Amino acid sequence: MTNYLAALAAALLLGAALTVSAQPFTAPRVAAVPGGVVTFKLPGGPAERPVVSYSGRSVLVARGPAGWLAIVGIPLDTEPGEYQVSVQQPGADPRQIPFKVVAKQYAVQQLKVPPNQVNLSAEDEARVARETEKVRAALDGFTADAPPTLRLSQPVPGRRSSSFGLRRMFNGEARKPHSGMDIAAPTGTPIKAPLAGRVVDVGSYFFNGNNVIVDHGQGLVTMYCHLSKIRVEVGQQLSAGEVLGDVGATGRVTGPHLHWGVALNGAMVDPALFLAPPAAAKPKAKPAPPSTSKTQ
Repeated sequence: MTNYLAALAAALLLGAALTVSAQPFTAPRVAAVPGGVVTFKLPGGPAERPVVSYSGRSVLVARGPAGWLAIVGIPLDTEPGEYQVSVQQPGADPRQIPFKVVAKQYAVQQLKVPPNQVNLSAEDEARVARETEKVRAALDGFTADAPPTLRLSQPVPGRRSSSFGLRRMFNGEARKPHSGMDIAAPTGTPIKAPLAGRVVDVGSYFFNGNNVIVDHGQGLVTMYCHLSKIRVEVGQQLSAGEVLGDVGATGRVTGPHLHWGVALNGAMVDPALFLAPPAAAKPKAKPAPPSTSKTQ
């Protein structure tokens, strides 16, 4: 009986593993705008991964259900116009694939914060410069293995309190556009990794507060800011759904929330493109027509 139960458990585990591995690759939704994503279908056999670059940076190439797929992040400061990616197929000459970026008008957000978080001292400016360089190095990471999918889960439940791309005004002064998605949630709410990956940076930063950065492979990197508590360390391997920290209000904030950033080939892009599309509203049932029958 013991051997039978052990064999049954092993078979169930194997079946679960095969089910997970057989899940199809899902690409993000396409939006050829600043801060958006474009995709390109590429030829090639299963073992012939093409090499793709955009603006001098390596691009994520994954094996989808219909073949190789290149997935390119467009930086938020990109001007509308014509661009191209470079594709190197095994045994072939490099070729260029053109694409067009169109304009997108993002909204403006007015925020009030302490004056010393807008007009920085020389000491704080030097600190921010050091931290920016460290965070940028983590976001620019590119490892060989592609993630199994680019369909991400929202790291915490809650409403979106600030969307990607907002032109931000702090105390009436213009600053860089919002490079992530803010999700309002109570302090202490667990933050779950939306995809398996490796922790590549943790720290306490002037603007970001307590901060975690996770590398998911092939240039897909996610960032989590303003945490009340960090629950991981650099080098730690995370499974999808594993808790990496708690929501907080550290750094430059106006209240507790998670700032969630997604980088692709070094470009901060709209995290909403990686979430499942919102469910379509069910049509309301038509009311039944009034009865015309008469009683005696």
